Amino acid sequence: MVSPSKRLGVIPPYLFAEIARIRDEAEAQGVDVIDLGIGDPDLPTPEPVIEALKTAVLNPETHRYDETPRGWKPFLQAAASWYEREFGVTVDPETQVGQVIGTKEGLAHLAWAFADPGDVVITPNPGYTVYKVNSLMAGAEVYETPLHEKNGYLPVLADIPTEIARRAKLFYVCYPHNPTGAVATPEFYQEAVEFCRQHDILLVNDMAYSTVTFDGFRNPTALQVPGAQDHVVEFHSLSKMYNMTGWRLGFSIGNPVAVQTLQRLKSNLDSKAFPAISEAGAYALNHLDNAATLAIYQRRRDHLVDGLNSIGWKVPKPQATFYVWARVPRSDMTSSEFAAELLKRTGVVVIPGNGYGSEGEGYVRMSLTLQGDRNGERFAEVVQRIQASGLLSQVEMTV
Repeated sequence: MVSPSKRLGVIPPYLFAEIARIRDEAEAQGVDVIDLGIGDPDLPTPEPVIEALKTAVLNPETHRYDETPRGWKPFLQAAASWYEREFGVTVDPETQVGQVIGTKEGLAHLAWAFADPGDVVITPNPGYTVYKVNSLMAGAEVYETPLHEKNGYLPVLADIPTEIARRAKLFYVCYPHNPTGAVATPEFYQEAVEFCRQHDILLVNDMAYSTVTFDGFRNPTALQVPGAQDHVVEFHSLSKMYNMTGWRLGFSIGNPVAVQTLQRLKSNLDSKAFPAISEAGAYALNHLDNAATLAIYQRRRDHLVDGLNSIGWKVPKPQATFYVWARVPRSDMTSSEFAAELLKRTGVVVIPGNGYGSEGEGYVRMSLTLQGDRNGERFAEVVQRIQASGLLSQVEMTV
């Protein structure tokens, strides 16, 4: 048999595939598993979006290839209009917006479109693994910026060596942040844009969770910084906004060269989404919000975080994303050991923080997306199971 490409040897097994395997083994043994692992919205796509898809499917024009250079025009126009309403920034849908088959695909292929062997790509640690993995597969050197709790999980730009900055092509950030739930400040974005301007780096902001916010919080964006459109490209996802993960639809927005370069690569890799899906996505961007879904997430967050705090596990309450990032409450266990023992004793699946990088050691991530939960009752059950497990009998870590 022909051997696989050597480049595949630089990447570990995909984190969520391993978590799914462990979960499936537990369920096969009859465990009532409560899976707080992968962040996949469990609530259905809003009915108006489904109706928009049905209408679009009946249009024969959607049955053919989308041969546009950057994506289905109504979708690009809707994305630009949505962005201006949400963030107060005007972009040209003809040059500054590009359609992607989910932001994971776009973020991955951007590394292939820009990075060569010898280049540096700056990525967060802990962080979504796609940035690092695809930069390595493209042959680039990866420099990881450590994200620490004491700094609000923001990279300290002054700590990035000048030689690294000089060689860097891309600087990936993600706010609101997966996995920690941290949010960025306008001041950070201003500093990051200036850093990238000085060193001729493209700032790549993964904003898949841009509208998943609580308690009235509204996210700033890098493109709100004057002059940022020369140095920034952002990625936004309909997956989290409208419970459309399976639809695979998102967009890049910002620097026109970055948008065009990514689409140049993609034109040789895919033929874009089914245009009827793009039409439905345009309807969602033009007409819907995610307030009903956010209200459910917030109730779940409060059930989980308030409950864990009440039994002695001190956990901060996130302002954004549907993730809860918590210190492992035992000094005698690593993240992986604690996650394994938690599953064994309670049937609750969490993701060990070191799966997102070395700086995630000592933490676990819990998702607020959970099939079968209606109003937070399964999250209350998580708290009850953990309290009964004895795992917190020797709690030592506080936040």
